[in-house]
Amino acid sequence: MLHIVNKSPLDRNSLEGALRLAESGSTILLIEDGIYAVTKGSQVESKVKEAMKTCTVCALWPDLEARGMQDTVIDGVKQVDYSGFVDLVADNKNVMSWL
Repeated sequence: MLHIVNKSPLDRNSLEGALRLAESGSTILLIEDGIYAVTKGSQVESKVKEAMKTCTVCALWPDLEARGMQDTVIDGVKQVDYSGFVDLVADNKNVMSWL
């Protein structure tokens, strides 16, 4: 299953919900302000790293770049472009957007 999170973990608890319900093998894609969760030193860095043990964690490259955060991403987070975003949606039978 693909979980798409677009809200900052400092603003909403969308990421926590996605992490809680993500099963092993799921993918979590962070877009828009959700990308703040995958920056080194963030308040949720340890939760993201824990999730990476069983799930794939991705961040949308254009959103990282737009915020000047492309060099602060937690090691192991996969950075995808818009084409990669489309591929993730197409490759997953179920997609859940967390608002």
